[in-house]
This record gives sequence, structure tokens and C-alpha cells, in this order.
Amino acid sequence: MNHHHVLLFIIICCIPHATNGIQFNYPAVFNFGDSNSDTGDLVAGIGDHLDPPNGQTYFKGPSGRFCDGRLIVDFLMDAMDLPFLNAYLEALGVPNFRKGCNFAAAGSTILPPTLNAVSPFSFGIQVAQFLRFKSRVLQLQAKSRRFNKYLPDEDYFSQGLYMFDIGQNDIAGAFYSKSFDQIVASIPSVLAEFETGIKKLYDQGGRNFWIHNTGPVGCLAQNIAKFGTDPSKLDAQGCVSAHNQAANIFNIQLHALVTKLQAQFSDANLTHVDIFTIKSNLIANYSRYGFEQPTQACCGYGGPPLNYNSQVPCGQTKTINGSSITTTVCNDTTEYVNWDGIHYTEAANQHIASQILTGKFSDPPFADKMPFLLNLKF
Repeated sequence: MNHHHVLLFIIICCIPHATNGIQFNYPAVFNFGDSNSDTGDLVAGIGDHLDPPNGQTYFKGPSGRFCDGRLIVDFLMDAMDLPFLNAYLEALGVPNFRKGCNFAAAGSTILPPTLNAVSPFSFGIQVAQFLRFKSRVLQLQAKSRRFNKYLPDEDYFSQGLYMFDIGQNDIAGAFYSKSFDQIVASIPSVLAEFETGIKKLYDQGGRNFWIHNTGPVGCLAQNIAKFGTDPSKLDAQGCVSAHNQAANIFNIQLHALVTKLQAQFSDANLTHVDIFTIKSNLIANYSRYGFEQPTQACCGYGGPPLNYNSQVPCGQTKTINGSSITTTVCNDTTEYVNWDGIHYTEAANQHIASQILTGKFSDPPFADKMPFLLNLKF
């Protein structure tokens, strides 16, 4: 059961010749994204809440994360020997932003939000929030050193790491209103908006960019339930082919954009991380990595094969056709790749993070110049 729980023993050491690419010794991290990396922004921002069993595995209660425990970003922060990121919009609990800030909000898109969007905090808004955060930090730091404990130093903005994991909701959401060809035709405009945001951050002095591509959205129970009722629409893994194809096309163009920006910004380091391949490998070879359920939701309603009902989110009770329906949660979350039909379990996130940290899925790869010794104990 526990053989895919990876212990990361990290010894930080400096490698002077590793100038290009990822360093892993950043004073701060600034993260932008959606629910894949939201550490509490959406629930604070729209005054919502998550119910148990969300957060049960690690935080012992809901933590603002759409997960039973930690996210990929949490494991990456651990690997960098940095604390978990506080959400920009979280006002309570004396949030500390010295080592970074998280602008990611669940449901967020790269494009401006539509009228019925889950999150108003699209990528352009997140970048604008960062610009406001930065100017306010500089203002406060100039006024008094007593804020130093809670706020980054000015040079942290140029030395820090800017992380991105966004675009999944643009792709997945489009399938509700557009044809496949229309979705593919819209991808360049989505990436143009992404490029605008990256350029703003670069113009503000950001130099280290870490960009995740988007995962196999066709393998999420939410999309299988809605778009995969016809078996001919599914691939060998039981995932919706069109969704994964659209994600792939998005990813090819994203990679090309990152390559173009790296050529333009010769004084910057851009690292592209192939999350799609890591997650696809996990779903295709789940048993090899110690999992038993690749697509069935651990927390949901309806039982096998998907245990997902779009009307009843994890941890909630709803009345449908006069009868009360409550989600159930699996006995052992470490057996499941998927938490709630849309998001991954902590166990899956830990696996994905350990794969990222091999450096093999990055461009440029960082395996040959690892700034730390990664001792993977299975």
C-alpha cells in the first residue's frame, strides 16, 4: 500500500556551472494557476468553503485545497526547502508572504472569465494581483522594516521562481459549448493571453519561469461521465479521446511558445514541464506505481466505475428527485489516483512531484545538473 510513498532526502548544494535552467535555490516562489495548485485562494476570494473529507489526509480538515491532502506545488515547495504557499486572498491566520505568494484559484482560466465561470480570477487578473502585491510590498518595505518578517525583499522578485499551471479549464470548459475544431482554432488566442501575462512578469523583472503543460483532461471522471457515454469516444484507458487530443494540441503550441520566449528573453530561464506525460503514464500504468483505481473517484456518489455525479460534489449532501444523496469516501486514498472526479489524490500528487523532480520531463532537463541529491526510497 505504501510503496509509492516516496521519501525525498534533499541535500542542497551549489553547482556553479548550472547557470541555465532550474536551480532549486530560490528565495521565493510566485505561483499562478487553477485548482491544480490553489492553496486556498478561491474559497477565500468568493467566500466559499470546502467540506470534509477534503483535507483529511494531511491537514486533518479542509485546507482550501481541492484534495484529500497536499498538491504537487506543496511537494515542490518541500523539495525547495520552502514553506507551503499562502493564498494571496487569505486574510486570516497572519499569512506570511516572505517566501512567496500563491495567486492560483480553482476554476481559473487563461482567458477572461465567462459570465457563469466558477472563478473570476483568470490569468490576467492573477498577474494584475501580483503587480499590486509587488508594488504594495515595496511600498511597505520602504516605510518600515517591521514588515520584513512577512514580506519578500525587493531582490526576491528578480531572484524568485515564477510557476504556472493553468489552461486545463480553458480546454475542458470549451467542450461544453464548442466543437472540437472550434476548440483547436481557439488555442492560439488562449496562448496569446498567456504570453501577454508572462511578458508583463518579465518586464517587472521576473527571470525564472517554470511552466507546467496541461494534463490528460479526458481521463477525469467528470469528463468521462459527461462526454464518454458512447464507448467509441473512449481510448484504451477509458479516457475521452477528443479531450486528450485537444490537451495535446494545446501542449504542443505551449511548448513552442516557451521555446520562442526563451529565445527572446536570453537573460531568463524558462523551464517547460511535461505534466501530461507524467499523468498519462500514471493512469496507463497505475498498478506499477502501487495504485488500484486509475479513474474512479475516491470521494463521490454513484459507485463503480466512476463514482462521480456532477450534481453532488465531494463532501456534500444534495436532494435529487426527493431523495437525499451523500457522497461516500474510499477507505484508502493511497489506492486511488483520483480524489473527487476532477482532482488528484495526495498520493497521486506525490508520485507526480517525484517524477517532476527526476528532471527527465523538463525542457531543458535538469537531471544532469541536479542541485540536490534525490534519494528515492521505494
